[in-house]
Amino acid sequence: METAKGVLSFLAMKEVYGLAIIILAGIVIYHFGKKIIEKVITSGKNNFERKKRNTIVKLVSNIFRYVIYILLGLTALNLYGVDTKALIASLGVAGAVLGLALQDTIKDLICGITIIMDNFFVVGDIVNYNDFTGEVIDMGLKTTKIKKVNGEVLVIANRNIDQIVNISQKPANVIIDIPTSYEAKTIAVEKTINKILEEIKKIDGVKKEPQYLGISALDDSAVNYMISFECSQERQWQIKRDALKIIKTFYDKDKIKIPYTQIEVHHEQKL
Repeated sequence: METAKGVLSFLAMKEVYGLAIIILAGIVIYHFGKKIIEKVITSGKNNFERKKRNTIVKLVSNIFRYVIYILLGLTALNLYGVDTKALIASLGVAGAVLGLALQDTIKDLICGITIIMDNFFVVGDIVNYNDFTGEVIDMGLKTTKIKKVNGEVLVIANRNIDQIVNISQKPANVIIDIPTSYEAKTIAVEKTINKILEEIKKIDGVKKEPQYLGISALDDSAVNYMISFECSQERQWQIKRDALKIIKTFYDKDKIKIPYTQIEVHHEQKL
C-alpha cells in the first residue's frame, strides 16, 4: 500500500504530469500542424509544381518541428522553476558565440531555403553529385538525401549546392548497343530493329521517336547495332529495362541470335 501511495503521490506532482501533458500536446500539435501544412501546400497544376510543393512541405514541416521543440523545452523549463525570460535574454550573447561555432550549419540552413526559392531542385528530381546520380528523396534544413537506382542513399550538406547538377530539366538520352550474331543478315536484322523501335515508342515516358543509328562496332563475336531514344529522367532505368525486354522478345521471335561467351574444354586423351 505504501508503495502504491508513493507512486500515486509521485504521479500527482505537477512536474511529472505537467511534463507528460506538455509532451503529449507537442505531439498532437505537430501532427495536426503537419496535416494542415500538407493540405494548404500540396496541390499543384503539373508534376513540377507538385514536386516543388512537396519539397516545401518537407522543409516547412522541419521548421515547424524545431519551433515545437523549442517551445516545449521552454515550457518544461518554466514548469521546473527556471526563469525562461532571463534565459532568453542571455541567449543573445550565447547566440553570437554559437554563430561563430556553427557557421557551416548556418550556411546549410540558408542554402536549404535558397534551393527552394530558386527552384534549384525539388524532391523527385534526378541530380548528380560528383559521380553519384540519383533521385532527391528528402530535403531538410541542413541536408539533402539522394537515392541511387541500386538503393544506395547519399546524404550531403546543403552548402554543397554548387556541386550538385540537376539533370531532370532535360530528358535522358538512352543509347543501346544490340549485339547480334554475324550469321544474321543485316537486312533482316534492320527489319526486326524497326519493329522493335515501334514497340519502344509505345512505352510510357519515351519522349522522342526512337532512332536506329546503324552498326556501331564489329566485335570479335558480334555485330553491334545501335539504337537511341529520349525519355524522362525519373523513369530512364525502368524504360531501358523495358526496351531490352522488347529487343530480346523480337530477336527470339525472328530467330536472330544474340552471341554469348562460350568456353570450349578439351579433355586430354592418351594415345
